[in-house]
Amino acid sequence: MLKETTRTSAKSRPNQNGLLYPLDLVYTRAGVDMPRVKIVTPKQIPQPYRSLLVHDTDMTLTLERHFVDRVTLRPLSTFTSGRSYFRRVLLVQKYSGRPVEMGAIRIRLDVFSQQLRSKILRDKIPLGRLLRDGKFDYESRVKSYLCITPNAEMMGVFWMREVRILYGRRTEVIHNQTKIGDIVEVLPLVFR
Repeated sequence: MLKETTRTSAKSRPNQNGLLYPLDLVYTRAGVDMPRVKIVTPKQIPQPYRSLLVHDTDMTLTLERHFVDRVTLRPLSTFTSGRSYFRRVLLVQKYSGRPVEMGAIRIRLDVFSQQLRSKILRDKIPLGRLLRDGKFDYESRVKSYLCITPNAEMMGVFWMREVRILYGRRTEVIHNQTKIGDIVEVLPLVFR
């Protein structure tokens, strides 16, 4: 059974249990309408999206292996609220600049060393690579897989000329049995 939400206005109040949290919060702050989204099972996700989304490895490493190219980070928006840091980013292939993922992250900063926290706040390196290289012990737990009808803003960052279905996932970041973050990752059209 598919659970669907309809397009909501930017005035809707996002919450941590929403399908697109924290992307919905970032979009609300920017006055951007939400895309349509529904939950799907892994079997409902076509290839190559399924192999890119259904795994326990961090997305940065998965994307770099798939595209055989390092990915770099382009921050789209960032802000701090309480002890959490929010950022919406675009991951792009290093040499071509082609978008390979848009992500929205809410991460608690107080759980990291000063050095790792500083690197996160610089917005230069994808979070997965920072945590992996910093030997930070964490687990990424998938909460749901998503089928997304993109909004105009999402189509723009992904260089899309027409509306096509996209896929993504919502995960929680766990450290020492405690949730320290939320991530929504959306993939652009993938052809190989």
